[in-house]
Order: sequence, then structure tokens, then C-alpha cells
Amino acid sequence: MANLKEIRNRISSIGSTMQITSAMKMVSAAKLKKAQDAITAMRPYSDKLTELLQSLSASLDGDGGSQFADNRPVNKVLVVAITSNRGLCGAFNSNIIKQSNNLVSGKYAGKQVDFVTIGKKGNDILRKKNTIVANHSSIYDNLTFDNVAEIAEFLMDQFTKGNYDKIELVYNKFKNAATQLVMTEQFLPIVSMEGDASKAADYIFEPSKVEIVKELIPKSLKTQLYKAIRDSFASEHGARMTAMHKATDNAKDLRNQLKLTYNKARQAAITNEILEIVGGAEALNN
Repeated sequence: MANLKEIRNRISSIGSTMQITSAMKMVSAAKLKKAQDAITAMRPYSDKLTELLQSLSASLDGDGGSQFADNRPVNKVLVVAITSNRGLCGAFNSNIIKQSNNLVSGKYAGKQVDFVTIGKKGNDILRKKNTIVANHSSIYDNLTFDNVAEIAEFLMDQFTKGNYDKIELVYNKFKNAATQLVMTEQFLPIVSMEGDASKAADYIFEPSKVEIVKELIPKSLKTQLYKAIRDSFASEHGARMTAMHKATDNAKDLRNQLKLTYNKARQAAITNEILEIVGGAEALNN
């Protein structure tokens, strides 16, 4: 059994760790509120934009889908892996890395698969075995729609030039503070949209439907990427808050166990001292 001084040092060390994890939990909770409000406010706009595009596309002929709907034989794939810049958030980053590797070895086995990484954690791991076309980890320093739009334009340019036949997004979708869903979402070519053409017939379009769709598609793609990064950003803080909460609880349990061990060791030491005193007194009397 460890001596009393070692146990006291461990109790003190665990107490310091508890203070750190508790503080990180509170910081993440504060950041989560802001990030959650941002993604919650954005989703209705994103959904409505998709609905409008779907309504228009349903009433167009096959040639109205623009260059972003070009379904080519898939030989070269670009995967956008969205992770975080920091750790201590449970399986948040490892889930994305695992899903990205599954795409390489499973769905797109035998094909050329390159990566665009958003987040240092994903970039550090994926670059060891894969080709990284671009890394945009600094986006989190100033997460705005305009900055994300530049990344989306780069992706659209790669697709329209024929450098890649398909582009996928891999990210964590925010559900609640304790739950994040790993999503694999097709970015380009745009997913064929089904809808009722009669719904679009109730509107008068100026300019033409084709021109409106061609204007909406780039805007919709930029919004789709921005929503994915916002989802991941909110999920990161939720995952970190949950991880730090569990770490604090575990540290508290360990500290309680050590306190019990310390008290038992202290009681045993006192008992031994009493026995020695009684034994010495008995020896003197005899």
C-alpha cells in the first residue's frame, strides 16, 4: 500500500485536474449556447433555399441543371473532412477520421481519393496516408459566410474543371449537447431533386427559371458547406462539454476512493502505533 504522503499528493493532483475539467466544461457550455443559436437560426433559411431550388428544378428540363449537376463516371473523389483544431472532445474527431478512412477503403476502394481538411486534428492524421489538396484549419479563427464561400468556390472550381468527379462532405451534425451524428453528404454533383412541377407553376418567374436556378445553385452550395461547418462547430463544443463533465465525475470518484484509502491507511498506522505502545507497556510490567 502506498504511504500516506503519496496518497495525499495524488488527492491534491486529482483535485487540480477536477478544477481544470470543470472550468473547461463551463467554457464549452458558454460557447455551445452561441454556436447552437447560430445553427438553429440558420437551418430554416437553408431548408427553405433547398425547397425553393427543388421546386424550380422539378419544373425544368434535363438541361437546366447547370454544370454542377454533371454526373460523370466516378474515378476521382474529393472528401472534405471537417474536424476541430483542438482535442479533449471525446470521439468527436476520431469518428470523422474513421468515417473518412472507411470511404477510402470501402465505398471508393480502387479509386483516387484526395482530401480537403478543415480542422488541425483531421489534417494531422489524414495527411500521413492520404493526399491533402488543401487545409483550411484557420477558418475557425473567423467563421463567417464569406470565408466559407471562398472554400466552396474552390470546391466548385475543382469539380467544374474535371479535376474530381465527386465531392463528399464528412462532418458531425449537431443534434444536442450529448449527441452528434456523423454525416456523409454529397456536395457535388448536386443531388437530383424530385418535386411536383405543379407547385412551381403557381409562380411568375423573372428572369427565367433556368437563370434563377443557375444563380441559386452556387448560393445553395455555399450555404450547404457553411451549415456543415456550423453544425460541426456546435457539435465540437457539445462533445467537449460532455467529455469534460464525464472527466470531472470520474475524477471525483477517483478522489473519493483515494480519500477512503488514505483514511484506512491512516487508521492502520494509528492502530499499529497503539499496539506497539501496549506491547511495550506489557513488556515493562513483566
